[in-house]
Amino acid sequence: MQSAPVGLAPPRTSPSGRLPFALHASILIALLAASSAPTPLYPHYQAQWQLSYLDITVVFSAYALALLIALLTTGTLSDHVGRRPVLLGALAVQVASMALFATASGLTTLIGARVLQGIATGAATSAAGAALLDLEDPARPGRPALANSIAPMTGMAAGVLAATLMVRFAPVPTITVYAALIAVFAAQAIALASTPETVRRRPGALRSTRPDLALPSAAAHALLLNGAGVVAVWALGGFYSSLGPGFTRLISPGGPEYAGGMVFFTLTAVAVPTVYFTRRMRADVSALLGSCAVIPAAVLPLGALHLAAGSVLLFAGAALAGFGFGAVSQGALRAVVDSVPAREKGGTLASYYVLSYLAMSLPAIGAGALTAGFGLRAAALAYAGCVAVLATVAVATLTASLHSRRRAPSPDTHSRPAANNYSSTSPDTPAPDISVLATHNR
Repeated sequence: MQSAPVGLAPPRTSPSGRLPFALHASILIALLAASSAPTPLYPHYQAQWQLSYLDITVVFSAYALALLIALLTTGTLSDHVGRRPVLLGALAVQVASMALFATASGLTTLIGARVLQGIATGAATSAAGAALLDLEDPARPGRPALANSIAPMTGMAAGVLAATLMVRFAPVPTITVYAALIAVFAAQAIALASTPETVRRRPGALRSTRPDLALPSAAAHALLLNGAGVVAVWALGGFYSSLGPGFTRLISPGGPEYAGGMVFFTLTAVAVPTVYFTRRMRADVSALLGSCAVIPAAVLPLGALHLAAGSVLLFAGAALAGFGFGAVSQGALRAVVDSVPAREKGGTLASYYVLSYLAMSLPAIGAGALTAGFGLRAAALAYAGCVAVLATVAVATLTASLHSRRRAPSPDTHSRPAANNYSSTSPDTPAPDISVLATHNR
């Protein structure tokens, strides 16, 4: 885990220090809950404004690309101006985004709301994740790393579940969902205003907004080994996030309307415990197991199109996709980050997230365009085929790497510095932060 930057306040070990930790963790959860909340509502928007599947994927991808830009430009801003100002500003932008969603009148408004949401989420997750590191309790080492890893996917699962329930039971869900989130963010902002700052201001705020992309040779090698698996799981996540509800209706036209949201909930709900239970596993083994799971995860939904038990196969595929996402994200990010010294982790993480969010957004847009020309069935077939091929490449590459490591002479292994052993971690060492959305403090 990354050490605390110079200038931080002493760690809080008293009961009063637990409340700020819980508050910042709740901010991460709420931000990612808001990011997944629109997924069950996409069918409403399509029916109300006659939106195409391409329109829906553009709305989804606008969020991912805006978040990526925010991560690259504001990832270290809170080191200079403080955690609290960045978080308060991001929560204000997030409230504006929710209000824009609630009053949306068409495609343009949805895209604008998603862009604002991506900017707010990118800025806030970075600052909140760094604040959790600031608040580490020496009596509970590794807790901030685990919170940074678990909270985002917990939020996505909670957001899609809550929105799905509101679609089923609440009046006017396209307003109720966002009104509830506005209340949550407003309450968090009020609580945050009275929370002590955890870092002292220092100069260089403007310079810190320059994107910092760097990929040392060791990290480049690790990313090359894991790149196919990373692209596969993030592309699969993008498909379920954007076209999942439409694909669910295609498989089960007479099924309940909320089923589309529950498919993405299944993916995220399985990903959360997967991250937790694989955090001590060797990085390359975790990535290999996840990549193996992605192959049937891509194939099962296609079988759902032709078999009577289509819904069962669809949810089974989503569960496998969640396992693959959690295991590959856990292992690949550890492999890439552990291969470089602390001073190079920031740029390395930025490069990793560029690949991840491009893999999430661009294939989804391509699937939307393919759907517009050939239909969702054909688009799903092509998408699943590409994901399965990528996962197969990842399995072959990681398996070959494992075999070559086993054949390597043991003296070379023992002479290699522990910091550069990207494929393993001590079972007693907490895994580094692997939040799927939050960058590290750099």
